[in-house]
Amino acid sequence: MKTLFAMIVALFGAALAMAQNAPAKLQFEVVSVRMVQGADPSQVTAGLRMDGAQAHFASLSLKNLIARAYGVQGSLVSGPDWISSQRYDVNAKLPDGATSDQVPEMLQSMLAERFGLKFHRESKETAAYALVSGKSPFKLKETPLDSDPPPDAATGVNLAVSGSAAGVSMDLGHGSSYTFANNQFVFKKVTMDDAVVQLSRFLDRPVVNLTGIAGHYDFTLPVTQEDYYILLVRSGANAGVTLPPQALPLLNAGPPSSLFDSLDQLGLHIDSRKMPVDLIVVDSALQTPTEN
Repeated sequence: MKTLFAMIVALFGAALAMAQNAPAKLQFEVVSVRMVQGADPSQVTAGLRMDGAQAHFASLSLKNLIARAYGVQGSLVSGPDWISSQRYDVNAKLPDGATSDQVPEMLQSMLAERFGLKFHRESKETAAYALVSGKSPFKLKETPLDSDPPPDAATGVNLAVSGSAAGVSMDLGHGSSYTFANNQFVFKKVTMDDAVVQLSRFLDRPVVNLTGIAGHYDFTLPVTQEDYYILLVRSGANAGVTLPPQALPLLNAGPPSSLFDSLDQLGLHIDSRKMPVDLIVVDSALQTPTEN
């Protein structure tokens, strides 16, 4: 019995030592969070801009912030309605030596500290779109990313997305971008993973990349005028934009067949199916973050 007790004490001590020695999660050196009030509901300018050691998150909802922090599609984050509608401006300074790749971990710390975010993950079988290889040969050729700027260059990485009735555009950095305007998607130097994340913003369900295709590509996906309006309205709803009453019926329109046809022309295919997806479910969070 004494031996068993000694083993338990030893194991407890080892576990405590491991917890004490665990590396602390990275944090922003300085961070300011401000609720956005009175924004134009018909237009959204939102996203992340990196200027050296400064990170600027403009007009993002809590759902957007969680998606960026944990690297998931916004459609895979669920919680109360306000996490999609209320927007925030976040300005933060990275600690010395930190890189933009470490921003998600620092964002996780900020969400826990300032919003009191608590969540759990769950796998749920749900309606989704799978991007798969089509029946015709894959027609795209790889286009490499732009070279990284020198370490001492004073250029920022702009990951901002702007949108209005005229369309939506997003600069993903290093020459990678997409634009949805004039009845077409134009993708520049994106991976298939990038493409499904961006397409999911315009659709009624998450999109999963099952192509197994690596590399970066340029391609254009034309759509009909009718599908263009439907996709714009859906992107506004997914971004938490207050839609005019006359636009709401478009949310119940069928799948944008012209978009799927354009993918087929490239040797890709969208397959509608039920499949397990990993969700982030918000258990509790503060709508008004703690003071700066």
